[in-house]
Amino acid sequence: MGVQRIGRREFDFARQVAVMAVINRTPDSFFDQGATFALDRAVTAAVRAAEQGADWVDIGGVPFGRGPAVSTEEEIDRVAPVIAGVAAETDVVISVDTNKAAVARAAIEAGAAVINDTSGLGDPDMAAVVADSDANLVITHSVGPPREEKPPAHYGDVVDEVRTFLSERVALAEAAGIRRDRLIVDPGHDLDKNTLHSLELTRRIHELTAIDLPLLVAVSNKDFIGETIDREKKDRLAGSLAAMVACILGGARIVRMHDVEASIDAVRMTEAILGLRAPVRLEHNTHPTHNV
Repeated sequence: MGVQRIGRREFDFARQVAVMAVINRTPDSFFDQGATFALDRAVTAAVRAAEQGADWVDIGGVPFGRGPAVSTEEEIDRVAPVIAGVAAETDVVISVDTNKAAVARAAIEAGAAVINDTSGLGDPDMAAVVADSDANLVITHSVGPPREEKPPAHYGDVVDEVRTFLSERVALAEAAGIRRDRLIVDPGHDLDKNTLHSLELTRRIHELTAIDLPLLVAVSNKDFIGETIDREKKDRLAGSLAAMVACILGGARIVRMHDVEASIDAVRMTEAILGLRAPVRLEHNTHPTHNV
């Protein structure tokens, strides 16, 4: 894949893992329950994440899960001022989590460098909007429209079906004029999948590297972790880090996480174990001993 520029930063995913912080400007967010809904809190949280070492901040105005409808205008009003405020303070990569082409267009105009589309091009106008810009696109696997009640999840082979879906949507994006080096894929842990499906994706995440695009995973505090280790949302950090590391070992190179500091430490340690990063210092057992 080589070195590629995303927003105002460069990444070499052969030698590094990018940490994406989550900034929810919603009153009903999955994890923080509206803690950063206020505009000033959202901007402050994003800038703070960058100061802590996050490479990227992902700003969302509507949760994926079921809930009340949010108009396009309201979603734009939620995310665009945050994007502009963050872009004025830091060079961190800014993505917007949306499945609406009109929101994507407004976000790009406000300064977003990436569109994180959790519907995987569910909006037929999304690919054209991104193609008409310099933005990158995250194509995520999910089934059917967000915010709606779905039937129980069922797959024959979840990894095979996710890989096929992502490959087809990548081809659709390329046909619309989006260069391949601007594309990223996400298997969509927990999105229209049950816990066994998300565990299977994590265990076989290496099979998705065959798509030959940067692989993003969003495992932080998700229900498959809570159900697996029987922990409520506030107590899922250890499980989230374990799932994140497993995905990195399998080839994921962008990780979307809530706890920035803990995630960065775990990522840097994993990079060092994989030989991608040297230790910050080398002192232990490096000084010569002398016989006395």
